[in-house]
Amino acid sequence: MNTQQILIIDNNEMSGMILYYMFNEDFDTLQALDGQDAISQIKSNPDIVLIFLNTDMPTTDTFGVLDYMSEHNLLKKIPVILTTSKTIDDSNVERAYAYEVADIIKRPLYDQIVKRRSRDIIELYQNRNNMEKRLAEQEQALLEQQKEVNENNEITLNALCSIIESKSPQPGSHTKHIQYYTGLLLKHMAEHFPEYGLTPQQIDLIAQASVLHDIGNIGIPEAILQKPGKLTNKELQLMKTHTTIGCDILEQAYKNRESAFKHYCCEICHYHHERWDGSGYPDHLSGDEIPLSAQIVGIADAYDTLIRPGKNKTSYNCKEAFEMILTGKCGQFSPDILKCFKLAQKELANIWQVISMFNFS
Repeated sequence: MNTQQILIIDNNEMSGMILYYMFNEDFDTLQALDGQDAISQIKSNPDIVLIFLNTDMPTTDTFGVLDYMSEHNLLKKIPVILTTSKTIDDSNVERAYAYEVADIIKRPLYDQIVKRRSRDIIELYQNRNNMEKRLAEQEQALLEQQKEVNENNEITLNALCSIIESKSPQPGSHTKHIQYYTGLLLKHMAEHFPEYGLTPQQIDLIAQASVLHDIGNIGIPEAILQKPGKLTNKELQLMKTHTTIGCDILEQAYKNRESAFKHYCCEICHYHHERWDGSGYPDHLSGDEIPLSAQIVGIADAYDTLIRPGKNKTSYNCKEAFEMILTGKCGQFSPDILKCFKLAQKELANIWQVISMFNFS
């Protein structure tokens, strides 16, 4: 016998038996005399492929079944055919039809017509359900693939960070600190300045891209990066080229391919030393000419540079560094970003306290 089931919900024994004998040879045919019994049958029989529902029953039974199926998202999975002895424009029939049932058939029920319409509806719903299942499986497979890609990207980024850190004269994971600070400040920007239109996806991408802000240091001579004491003017000018070198490295890596991640990486590498008043480098941009991503990483970089210990440099506590940035001793920053920097003061200090325990203990 076919394991597929048809449920007939009808308090009229005669009309219920007519449907029963129409389908009993080809389907496992179930019957329910009221709404409560019908709901119980639906709960306990997962192989139901079609339901006949008599709208002539008390409304509590008819609409109790439809309400249950609607609440449990079953009307799109199991087709419901309404049977009625009333006119199509009857208020109860119209109300029941509004539940997006599959069809409505007026009695008397003619064997060939009912069977043909039922078969077509079952096939239609099964095809749709199978398609939705395949799409869900494909979506899950894509999500798993994307997860693997993301994990591989993170491994690659961590490897690049290690290379960058190995060139730095300062101990600790500077690039990771910048990522934490950048993500935090961007969240404050999104909350307090919605006009910037920052989305959670953009925040994640910019925070990830921030770890490559100093990748251009790869192209700077070791003698300059590790030099104790103050750089000469010529050395300083060469050091400043790490911004354009980093951008060139990324352009070469991506070649002609475009992506949001590449876009943010290049913005950050090139412009994170620009300042709001135009006093930065390499292009002396000012105000909103500087990409937001680079502005955020710029202030995060300045803050971390002040508080991190290093060879031949003075380090400051979080409060001192905070005041130095607010008073412009590290260059001018956007008023909006400074407001978020103020709001995030305690959180920034907490992040530093946690990560410094691991990096400098």
